[in-house]
Amino acid sequence: MNGALKAAWGLTAFVVLAGLVLWLTTGRAVFAVFIVLGLLTGVGAWLTGRSTAPKGDPTP
Repeated sequence: MNGALKAAWGLTAFVVLAGLVLWLTTGRAVFAVFIVLGLLTGVGAWLTGRSTAPKGDPTP
């Protein structure tokens, strides 16, 4: 896992956690959007990260 991917996962976790904390503390359901977008970003990163070729694969 490279630095950019680690940063993306960290940002995803931050967005989900911030959405959850803000939703629980304010009671406003609009912060559920943070949770949904964070989860969608995480799923996209997971699918993209798994689609890369292995290091020994000669395919460009």
